[in-house]
Amino acid sequence: MASIICPLLAIWVVDISTKQSLVVNIWLIIHSSVKKSIFLHLSFLKCALVYLTAHDFSIDICFNYCFHFQNLPASCFSGYSTLLAPANEVLIPPELLSSKTVWTPDRELGQYEDLVARVTNFHNEDKGFMVLDGDVFDVPIRKDIVHRVVRWQLAKRQQGTHSTKTISEVSGTGKKPYKQKGTGRARHGTLRGPQFRGGATMHGPKPRSHAIKLQKKVRRLGLKIALSARTAEGKLLIFEDLEVPSHKTKNIVQYIRQMDDTKKVLLVDGDDIDKKLKLATQNLHYVNVLPSIGLNVYSILQHDTLVMTRAAINRIVERMHTPINR
Repeated sequence: MASIICPLLAIWVVDISTKQSLVVNIWLIIHSSVKKSIFLHLSFLKCALVYLTAHDFSIDICFNYCFHFQNLPASCFSGYSTLLAPANEVLIPPELLSSKTVWTPDRELGQYEDLVARVTNFHNEDKGFMVLDGDVFDVPIRKDIVHRVVRWQLAKRQQGTHSTKTISEVSGTGKKPYKQKGTGRARHGTLRGPQFRGGATMHGPKPRSHAIKLQKKVRRLGLKIALSARTAEGKLLIFEDLEVPSHKTKNIVQYIRQMDDTKKVLLVDGDDIDKKLKLATQNLHYVNVLPSIGLNVYSILQHDTLVMTRAAINRIVERMHTPINR
């Protein structure tokens, strides 16, 4: 029992000047004790809660956690008042929430600011810098727009060649199988009906287009959002070119291994894809190559890393700045 009371009393002495930190520390001790299956006397817990209430301390955290104790008397929860933290104070000090360092960006995202990016190549050599247009690579992230564009892409690429035969198209005779009355069987006028084996299919699919309409400005905005998301994540790499020394696949495998935290890569070039690069990547399921004209939202989302050349970025920016033909 002393192993539990002593830490609590020590925390009371140290944090008696800040009421908010006092409550959080007591809750952390109780929480860790329960996890380790240490027996905590219910009368002591009740006294601790009464002490906090008498001194107008906030007991929200203790109350919410102790509610899960099955053996705690219901009288412990009656008559407790709650003291809300002032507007200029934080209920839980940030240093007590987590000791893990969380990365925070140096700037606010989605402000249409021009960005300066480092240009390199497969050998990680410095090739200078490049300015990325803010209205293409730093737009606010909107998941609803990306969802609409992906639905439009997937619906448009469906072949729609499914087809079934109606009663007029199915093979078979049109003669009445037997007379209308006197046989004791159900009446039928044809053997090509849907209830017979080899008969027609009622209300089945026919060749059609599954495409849905989506405004051009929404499609363009979806591509901007996808590029901005990869840029904000630090997953957009800019290469001077995509030249490889040979068509050997092992070269590409070695280059991809040098990239940090990369599982699937999309390589985008400005012009037609080099033949050596196409041969070197065709056997790798986690590396795909596209020209800039074929860059789309769905392909960007399928790959965690996007590698674009200078020429590809210039083509994309030019395409995004071209007025929409209405």
